[in-house]
Amino acid sequence: MNRLRVHTGPVLWVTASWLTTRALMLWLLTHDSHPLLGGGAVAREVWYLYGHWYGVLAHGAFPAHDTLWQYPPGAGAVLLAPALLPWLTYFQAFGLLTLAVDALVAAALIRAGTRPGRSLLGAALWTGGLPLLLQLPLVRYDVQVTALAVLSLLATARSPRAGGALAALGALVKVWPALVLLGTPRGPVTRGAWRWAAGAGAVALGLLAVLFRNPLSFLRQQGGRGVQIESLAGTALNLARHAGWSGRPRMQYGSVELVGPHVHAVALACLMLTAACFGLLVVWRVRARRWTEATPFDAALSAVLLFTVTSRVISPQYMIWLIGLAAVCLTSRHTSQRPVAVLILAAAGLSTLVFPMNYGEVVDGTWTGCLLMVARNGVLAAAAVLSFVRLWQAARAEEPVVQSVQKPEPRPGSDRHRDRAVSLS
Repeated sequence: MNRLRVHTGPVLWVTASWLTTRALMLWLLTHDSHPLLGGGAVAREVWYLYGHWYGVLAHGAFPAHDTLWQYPPGAGAVLLAPALLPWLTYFQAFGLLTLAVDALVAAALIRAGTRPGRSLLGAALWTGGLPLLLQLPLVRYDVQVTALAVLSLLATARSPRAGGALAALGALVKVWPALVLLGTPRGPVTRGAWRWAAGAGAVALGLLAVLFRNPLSFLRQQGGRGVQIESLAGTALNLARHAGWSGRPRMQYGSVELVGPHVHAVALACLMLTAACFGLLVVWRVRARRWTEATPFDAALSAVLLFTVTSRVISPQYMIWLIGLAAVCLTSRHTSQRPVAVLILAAAGLSTLVFPMNYGEVVDGTWTGCLLMVARNGVLAAAAVLSFVRLWQAARAEEPVVQSVQKPEPRPGSDRHRDRAVSLS
C-alpha cells in the first residue's frame, strides 16, 4: 500500500504526459501534408506500400518479386493486423493499432518501474522520447517490433521461456530483436531463453510457411541493398561528393542510396565492421565477471547501437528501437547506460531535422544536409562507443569487498574506564 501511494503521483504524471504527447502526434499526423512535416512523405508508406502489401498477403503470398519487400515473414502478420478493425480504413486501423501497442509499452515500463528498487525514468523516456520523431512512429511498424523486444527483456528475468519466445517473434518481424538475448545471465536463464526462442521461432516460421507462399523471398532483396544516404557510410560518401566523387543518389530498394565508384567496397566494409562488433560482443560475454539485473538491458542496447551504426542502412524509424531499449535500461537503478540514453534522445531530435524537415538537403548533398547527417550520425557513433565501454566496465568491475572489523579484546580495567567516561558525559 505504501509503495502504491509513493508511485501514484509519478504514474499519473507519466500517464497524463503520454495522453498529451500522443494527442499531439495524432494532430501532426492529420497535418502530414504540411511541407515542414514532409509534404505527405511520412504517411505515404502506409497509404500505398503497406496497403499494397496487405492486398498481396491477404491472398496467401508474400510479395516475392517486389524489391521493396525486405522483411522477415513475421512482418506479414503485423501488416495484416488492421483486418481486426474492418470498420476502419487500412490507414486508420494501422495507426490505431500502433497507438495501442505504444500504450502497451508505456504500461509495461510503468509496471516495471514501480517495482521495488526500480525507476519510472524508463516510462518517462519512452513517453517523452517518441514524440521527438513527430508523427513518424504512428505510421511505421517499428513500434510493434520494439514492443516485442521490450516485453522480452522485461519478461526474461521472471520467465526465460516467455522472454525467449517474445524475442523469437520479434526476430521474425525484424531480425534485430534476437540481440536482446545476448546479455541473459549464464546458466539456466540463458539455456531456457534460447531454447524457447529456437522452439517458438521454428513453430512460428513453420506456421507462416504453411499459410503463405514464398516466406523467404525477402532474403533476395536484402542481399541487393547498397549504401543508404543516411547511414554513416552514406554520410562519408555524401561528403565525398564535395571533394569530387562522381557518385549520385538514386531511389532503390525503398530508400535513397548512393551509387557510383567504390560503393560496393564501402558496403562490404560496413558488413565487416558489423561482424567485428559481433565479435566484440561475444568477447564481452565470455569475459564478463559481474552480472546485475540491468546487464541484459544494457547489453541489448549496446548490441543494437553497434549494429545500427555499422549498418549500410539507418532509417529514421530505427530511433524507435533505440528509445525503447534505452527506456528498458532506465527502469533499473543499476544501469550503466544513463548518459547513452541522453545521447539517443539528442540523436532522435536530430533525426527529425533530417527527415522529414530537411531531407531534400540531404539528398541533394548540400552542406546543410551533410552537416545535419554528420551531427546525427556523430551522436549515434558516440553513443555506441560509450555504451559498449560502459557495458564492458560494468561487467568487469569487481564486487565491493566488505571487510569485517575484528573488535580488540577488552583490556583489564577497560570497563571501569568506560563507565567513568559515560558518567562524565
